[in-house]
Amino acid sequence: MILRETKKKDFVLNDPLYSGSILVAGKNFGCGSSREHAAWALYDYGFRAIVSSYFADIFTGNALNNGLLPVQVSDDFLKEIFNKIEKNSNAEIYINLKEQLISVVGTDLKEEFEINAYKKTCLLNGYDDIDYLISKKKAIKQFEQKHREF
Repeated sequence: MILRETKKKDFVLNDPLYSGSILVAGKNFGCGSSREHAAWALYDYGFRAIVSSYFADIFTGNALNNGLLPVQVSDDFLKEIFNKIEKNSNAEIYINLKEQLISVVGTDLKEEFEINAYKKTCLLNGYDDIDYLISKKKAIKQFEQKHREF
């Protein structure tokens, strides 16, 4: 049996005009996605960030645990992004994780976003939970030695 990849021509993600590593999504993204497979599929497709005005908590956790950044913005900001993309399909979205800032390149449109400090550190350094612990090995050993003395 030979499997052939067939792409749905009118599916927006198959349109090269909208290619990139940031998915701009509608409100309530990830609602109902309680399994890691949703985050895996998006990451494997090539996305590294998802922008929405709301994310389901379980999706947020799964995304962050798998290297996918969920950027939650206000409803108004999301509408503005969609307006910019509609007017110019080449509009570029820029996300600065370190500064926790999202913007539309070439415009004044920008907004700050929140992220858990631990998950931010992991994403910035390419860590999973084990890598993070290994990065703290020296501090852990020092803590252990200090508390053994008592």
